[in-house]
Amino acid sequence: MKKSINPYTGELLFEFEELSEDAMEEKVARAETAFEGWKKTTFEARAVLMRKAAADLKKNARDYGRTISLEMGKPISQAIAEVEKCAWVCEYYASNAASQLADEVIATDADRSLVRYEPLGPVLAIMPWNYPFWQVFRFAAPALMAGNVGLLKHASNVMKSANNIEEIFLKSGFPEGCFQNLVVGSEKVGKLLKDRSVRAVTLTGSKPAGASVASLAGSQIKKSVLELGGSNALVVFDDADWQHTLETCLHARFQNTGQSCIAGKRLLLHKDIAAKFTSDFLKAMKGLKSGDPMAEDTYIGVLARKDLAQDLERQVAESVAQGATLLAGGHRKGAYFEPTLVKDVTPQMPMFREETFGPALGITIFGSEEEAIELVNASDFGLGVSVFTNSPKRAERLIPEFYEGAVFVNELVKSDPRLPFGGVKTSGYGRELSTHGIREFVNKKTVYIKYP
Repeated sequence: MKKSINPYTGELLFEFEELSEDAMEEKVARAETAFEGWKKTTFEARAVLMRKAAADLKKNARDYGRTISLEMGKPISQAIAEVEKCAWVCEYYASNAASQLADEVIATDADRSLVRYEPLGPVLAIMPWNYPFWQVFRFAAPALMAGNVGLLKHASNVMKSANNIEEIFLKSGFPEGCFQNLVVGSEKVGKLLKDRSVRAVTLTGSKPAGASVASLAGSQIKKSVLELGGSNALVVFDDADWQHTLETCLHARFQNTGQSCIAGKRLLLHKDIAAKFTSDFLKAMKGLKSGDPMAEDTYIGVLARKDLAQDLERQVAESVAQGATLLAGGHRKGAYFEPTLVKDVTPQMPMFREETFGPALGITIFGSEEEAIELVNASDFGLGVSVFTNSPKRAERLIPEFYEGAVFVNELVKSDPRLPFGGVKTSGYGRELSTHGIREFVNKKTVYIKYP
């Protein structure tokens, strides 16, 4: 039995019966059958349905957002914004998939040679709870527009959101079996990947989960895309625009109560501005309103589970024990962890070395560009980095030095349907979104035609 429990109240919200193995196999078979018909539809026909899904998301954003808030504690205003962003990705691929997957003609000695982009089949998506709608739609929109079909294995604590997503596609007119939610646990992933009908897998989650799925997919010689989180640095130089940088860093760390793979988790400050920036940041942080996720003015809610808050509590406590200085916060009550700021964090400490998945931020000071580069690249993660400077020359000089999937200058790292999203090192491999994302789960078929 899968249970959704409100992390703010502890109330049992929903219960879902797990699929039997026979029922799971039936759903996979249904996906294979649906694919045979779906792959033959035109981009125009798919786009009509995808725009209907976008319209449904916009119309019912508050209702879907409410379920997100109840299930995993996201503040309601941010939950609604998440749903609305899903409408954007649906509209983006409805408008662009045809050109992104158009035949690519290449001049050779043949009479005609080209690359065709053809769908693979049923793709398994293993998704996390922190963005229960967005993580799914940024996979589903391009996958379905490419002619694939989707099988969703969502996190156990957001199964009502998972059901809502399946219903959105059905209501929008997608054929039965085109997108199905599988109410199963992680122990069933291996069996799913061994099924010949499942052609590929995408996972957003932790490093251990990614390693396990990559190994299972590799043993079956099946394509995988992994997005495994990050420990993004916010690098603030002495010439940065003060107020913009302060507000951007605050949002980068504390949006979604800090439960974001692309959150800024390490604040690197130039020594000449470190003291004042820390003081101003601390004041702004204390102004963030904590409370009931269902309240419109709440910015900091609760973490999705009590054990997540306990792990963050450990990371902060161990870092302080190793010499870091706690400036504010550090206390936990159930699944709530108050906004926390810690300075004097070194690369050996958990708050630097590990991914902190919650509202806690560690400060490290640097004195030169070379030192900043070294600190950014010292992380095992490589999802993205934000650099704050008013010097275009400095920005251009630094960009190639960072071993990251993305570099954002004077902005927080964020996902955008128009740009590829993904990391390097233990942040995973492959890309989502943009042309690069829709081409992950297609057969890039070479066609060479020569007549006598």
